[in-house]
Amino acid sequence: MRVTVIDYKAGNLTSVLKALTHLGAEVVVTDADLAPIGNAERIVMPGVGHFAATERLNATGMTGAIREAIARGIPFLGICVGMQWLYAGSAEAPEHAGLGYFAESCARFPDGAEKVPHVGWNSIAPRPASRLLAGIEPGEFVYFTHAYKAPVTADTAATTEYMEPFAAAVERGNVMGVQFHPEKSGEAGLKILRNFLEMAR
Repeated sequence: MRVTVIDYKAGNLTSVLKALTHLGAEVVVTDADLAPIGNAERIVMPGVGHFAATERLNATGMTGAIREAIARGIPFLGICVGMQWLYAGSAEAPEHAGLGYFAESCARFPDGAEKVPHVGWNSIAPRPASRLLAGIEPGEFVYFTHAYKAPVTADTAATTEYMEPFAAAVERGNVMGVQFHPEKSGEAGLKILRNFLEMAR
């Protein structure tokens, strides 16, 4: 399975690449070249850092190439900020638009008794119909680190509670995202990545 990993210079890709390679994927990384997106069998977009960094995707033409790949039915997985980019935008950088595949926008956790960002292990409640989360039991723990979150909608594939419920995963058709880091989430995370690699188009 050939997986194209999108590098928009916003974080360390090492752990994601290591996890995908461990699962037997043939990994190609691109930070500007559009050919690997056009030839992709799967696309993974990791994300760490500020939402504004996704503007590089527009500057390099990768946004359009990713949009075309999604339209062709290529499975896409966004991780952390990579998931947030699938939405219309984020309050973290309101001047920068997201892909807009999901119409909603991401917001910051409210100030309250809990610390922001939300960092560490927390449990998820997957929806039974999710292909990405097949075999993940309610209450399994995964690793989060984020200050902004996506709302719970009909496209939410799993929820997590931190001050309030938020979308831990999202899924519609061939487009999926996880707010947590599967590459840092032990066996549960590897199972999720394996599901993504093995699912039929």
